[in-house]
Amino acid sequence: MPYIIGTAGHIDHGKTSLIKALTGEDTDRLKEEKERGISIDLGFAHFDLPDGSQAGIVDVPGHERFIRNMLAGAHGIDLVLFTVAADDGVMPQTEEHFDIVHLLGVRLAIFLITKADLVPASRLREVEEEIRILTVGTALEEAPIIPFSAVTGQGLPELRARISQMLQNCNKPHPSGYFRLPVDRAFVLQGHGVVITGTALSGDVRIGDHIRCLPGDQTFRVRSLQVHNRSVEAAGWGQRIALNLSGLEKASITRGHVICHEKLTLVSDRFDAFLEVRPAAAKGIKNHQRLRIHVGTAERLVKLILLGSKEHVEPKGSAYCQIVLAEPVMALRGDRFIVRDETAQRTLGGGIVIHPWARKHKRGEPELEARLHALHTGDVPTLVEGFINESDDFALPIGPVHQFLNRREEEVRDQMDRIKTIRSLSAAAEKLYTTEKKWQGLKDSSLKALKDFHLLHPLAPGMDMEELRAKVLYAVPSRLFRDFLEILAGDKLVVREGNLLRLPQHRVHLKGEEKGLMEKIKKHLGENPLAPPDLKQIEKDLGAGRAKLNEVLRVMERDGAIIRVASDLYFLSDCVDKVKGVLYKHLANNTEITAATFRDLLGSSRKYTIALLEHFDREGLTVRIGDVRRLKSPMPAGRQRVP
Repeated sequence: MPYIIGTAGHIDHGKTSLIKALTGEDTDRLKEEKERGISIDLGFAHFDLPDGSQAGIVDVPGHERFIRNMLAGAHGIDLVLFTVAADDGVMPQTEEHFDIVHLLGVRLAIFLITKADLVPASRLREVEEEIRILTVGTALEEAPIIPFSAVTGQGLPELRARISQMLQNCNKPHPSGYFRLPVDRAFVLQGHGVVITGTALSGDVRIGDHIRCLPGDQTFRVRSLQVHNRSVEAAGWGQRIALNLSGLEKASITRGHVICHEKLTLVSDRFDAFLEVRPAAAKGIKNHQRLRIHVGTAERLVKLILLGSKEHVEPKGSAYCQIVLAEPVMALRGDRFIVRDETAQRTLGGGIVIHPWARKHKRGEPELEARLHALHTGDVPTLVEGFINESDDFALPIGPVHQFLNRREEEVRDQMDRIKTIRSLSAAAEKLYTTEKKWQGLKDSSLKALKDFHLLHPLAPGMDMEELRAKVLYAVPSRLFRDFLEILAGDKLVVREGNLLRLPQHRVHLKGEEKGLMEKIKKHLGENPLAPPDLKQIEKDLGAGRAKLNEVLRVMERDGAIIRVASDLYFLSDCVDKVKGVLYKHLANNTEITAATFRDLLGSSRKYTIALLEHFDREGLTVRIGDVRRLKSPMPAGRQRVP
């Protein structure tokens, strides 16, 4: 079982000396660190456990100026070794580090009263009491406290035993999800190229794997791997890993990037979160406050928006909030974060990511806090339903869903069909998922839109499919919407006639003014049936509005009284039947006909004969071959003996 041990504590309280006593390794690697006697950047070592396994150790700086480096190394820690110098006792950075450890969810700690050889026993008891006061009411209240001296070795055997016991009994759960490693260092190793290091939060990686770097969406191949300075074929969660990546320029990856599996593709520029304010944050946190956030190894400027009715969160208080980032980060649900003031002088609080790709919320949005609480604490079915419901899209593919759950695709796909509140849909080659709530919402909004359309256009036979799609509650792809309508039609909730949709109870009946207009149209078209007026001329001659005229024409066309042969040209149906008779009579004795011949047979103009011939072509009655037309379909039996 892999473990990560971290250090915390005030500057010059013996963190680096502690690690050297435990492991024999000096984690101060920078020249400046050795000259000044303090840790500026992260240091790394490993600790051998009795069962033969190893725990990685991250030595973090304690100086206030270097706290961002401390935060970069604090993620993924299973056990923290908290140093408090016997001569100083609990100091401001001690309290700040303690709050950070709590906010990052670390629940195992050992407190070391360092430099124990320099003070009397009475002073050790005083410092122990200070530590008890610091931890009272927290998850670390019962943490062991050990007097320790790196000079004399006091407390070292007990410390080793405690570390082994606590790690081997902690029942560390196996994290779900794909490989993910926040980058804390990137450097050039002569003869090997660029090396990336970090602590793997989940998953595993092998030599030869293709991996992704986010943000930036670059892909690389793993050339080699090391764990605790030993070359390995594979490595995974809970381990300190060094990756040598092919095709990588050093400048392209820095601390704050995340190396991850190819199936992880999404980054966050806005996320919903649960926020806790630390007790020492005297002014608390206010709505729309600008802050600095630390998530993984990334540091970003952000604006924090309180959700719900709160304008301010007091010290020790909590609230749901939305974090709006100046630059994107790769974060997933369940990731911990720390917020500091905009000048990076004080740690104000921290929290946990609830929705990594949240949409912008409206102030006072109904049931928002309840929905966020469900996303914060719910089981898998609740989380899946909530996540899909929060999306602006009607249905989602499996990719965003498994990334939101922070689980492998195959695991999530297997679960989806067993969730009663989820409906699976087929769209081309891809399977999509929506919720029963969204399905009902789409159905209700579609039926309402049709009802409203019928009330507004009582003479229209139906509503165009694309017009309806633009008015429904959700954004639905065209093909998926057609499939949805087919289901509604099968349930006899709508009637589909071509691209037109109507409610089953909708019937168009002309009466009054509209019926009178219909009779006028028939009469007008019948005055010169082979050369009828076009739509513009009818509108002018009858003095009818275009909208009303179109409604009546559609009803007449539906009822078979007229036939539209062009976009603006209508013939009486009886006239078109007679024209067909003329055409069949000619083709009974001839194999083909030209437009000129047809014009002469009708005694009409080219404008009308061409429109009629093109109409017969669209109907499949005739086929055009060059300048002539021939019958495409067999002549009706009653027409075959026309003289």
